[in-house]
Amino acid sequence: MNFRILTCFILLSFSLKIFSQENAPHLKGKVNISIKEGTFECDLTLSNIPRIQDYLIRLNSGMNLLHIRSKKPEDFVLVYDKSDKDSTSTGESLAYYFPNNNRKSKFLPEELQFRYVGKFPVANDTIENYSRQDWKGNIAFNGMSVRSDGSQSAWYPIIYDAKKDIAYDRVVYDIELNCIDCSTIYANGNKPVSSNSAHLISNEPKEIALYCGKYDFVDDGNIVILNPKFPQDKIDQFSNLVSSYKKYYEQKLNIRFNQTPTFINTTPTSIKNAWLFVSYPTIMGIGWGEYGLAGIFEEKSQKFYKPMIAHELGHYYFGTVKVFNSELGDMMSEGFTEYMALKLTEEIQGEKAYQDILVTKYENLKDFKPNSFSIVKSITDIADRQTYVYDYAPIIFIAIEKEIGKKKMWEWLRNILETKVEFTNYEFLVSTLKNTLKNDKKVELIINTYFDNVNSTENAIKKITEK
Repeated sequence: MNFRILTCFILLSFSLKIFSQENAPHLKGKVNISIKEGTFECDLTLSNIPRIQDYLIRLNSGMNLLHIRSKKPEDFVLVYDKSDKDSTSTGESLAYYFPNNNRKSKFLPEELQFRYVGKFPVANDTIENYSRQDWKGNIAFNGMSVRSDGSQSAWYPIIYDAKKDIAYDRVVYDIELNCIDCSTIYANGNKPVSSNSAHLISNEPKEIALYCGKYDFVDDGNIVILNPKFPQDKIDQFSNLVSSYKKYYEQKLNIRFNQTPTFINTTPTSIKNAWLFVSYPTIMGIGWGEYGLAGIFEEKSQKFYKPMIAHELGHYYFGTVKVFNSELGDMMSEGFTEYMALKLTEEIQGEKAYQDILVTKYENLKDFKPNSFSIVKSITDIADRQTYVYDYAPIIFIAIEKEIGKKKMWEWLRNILETKVEFTNYEFLVSTLKNTLKNDKKVELIINTYFDNVNSTENAIKKITEK
């Protein structure tokens, strides 16, 4: 890494840290959990609240409010309304706001106290007592633990700026967490604690993903694994794999991982669901047997799990270093992350593993008729989000790589990560490409062929497969 790049990296990291520290809300209070009863009891105070006019406050729909209380500038119990116009369509949270006396506008106190309780199903067997489906935003009690992300489940109050499409799910926090029937407590931003109570503090803003329950953990300095169900030689193998993936991304993007990845090995509340998701530095692996995190060691499931691990690690960059918003924000976060995971697979796992994944994506796109990037004006313009962000977008990006070369492609990705804008929309996508290529003719070709073309899928596959 030369001096100029190193200097830019230091300045980028410093500016990101300062920005996040100044804008992040602070959360303080007490949380009581029982994994046996499936309960949350919370008394949390939110301060350092951004001054937003068009705001909403997201809180999980399973949480029953005693009250929301203004603490500053005055101390009184608030009257609140609920909005049905939140941008999320997943349904986990309700959206609250405080109307002014004229009920034509909103007001937002400087400090808010939330007191609420929630009771959730405990799925403690797979014969009778299980749920039909499990998913990322579920507050999931499986009898031995509770698992929750922060942003989608909204188990704690999250301020949302509706005008700028920014959710302040990353908070500086100071929480006393008690789980009377747990042996280990973990919250994103802290090391796991072998106790049924812990005073958890993070001065760096974090999305507060939780994993509390009856489990052991290992920390080898390179990775942390919560609830490992495999022997030491497999743990070492996994650690070396993660290390090689981190090194690959660091070399390509010249941005280092700043925290140790924490992998959680747990089971779903349903019988069949299995997936991974990331709330960096936490990567949760949910599934039974070979479909859980242990699948990384099974020969028949490795071809699926290694690219998935690569994808989730890639979200440190697209989703953590850079947070995306607007109608194309989700596509960029997932699409570029999947592109990076494909390039890692190609160079580390080999050409056959790479081509096998591409063939699967071509098959998924066979009857898919997406709106090209330029046409998408709202999230409702993206039909079948799964296919759009995980198949269509990375295929478009691989085709662009064929047009501009791998070196320029990685330069474009770095440019996207480093460019500060209010909205990561279509104009942002095009402007960063222009700034990277400095070739109007080439940019025009890419726009006309891939960004603004009803045959963008066919054009991309043709470019990728041409000899």
